[in-house]
Amino acid sequence: MLAKRLKHYFYEADIHIGKIQRAKKVLKEVMPLKSLKLEEKYLDKLDILAFRFAKLQDLLGEKIFRNILEYSGYPVDGKRFVEILAELEKEKFLDVDSWIELRKYRNFLAHEYPHEEELRIEAINFIFENSDYLTEITKKLEKYYHEIESSGN
Repeated sequence: MLAKRLKHYFYEADIHIGKIQRAKKVLKEVMPLKSLKLEEKYLDKLDILAFRFAKLQDLLGEKIFRNILEYSGYPVDGKRFVEILAELEKEKFLDVDSWIELRKYRNFLAHEYPHEEELRIEAINFIFENSDYLTEITKKLEKYYHEIESSGN
């Protein structure tokens, strides 16, 4: 059951990653942003980037992290999220400070502050430059999942 759930989560993550990559391919024409006064096609891609980035980070944090650790035999019951992050950092899947910084920018964009254009631009530029880090985390965890699966767990 857990293996099937993880397989589904990684499938979902791959969809988000694909949409992020396609959005970035178009957005690289205007990055780094200096203004939000852009053609509609770029604004649409910014929305896709921000939305899919948030969905991928939520999927990792809310579903994949805890489940992959449980699948590997790590006791997750009663563990707080910071303990889950610490274990993932110990196993070299992520850097906690980087994860938290990505989360900060993701949260800023999720709560849209229209009067804070400079900060929105900064957040978009940061996410554009660092979204590959979420892909890297996802791919490391997916590889680990397949290693556990092939070992007979």
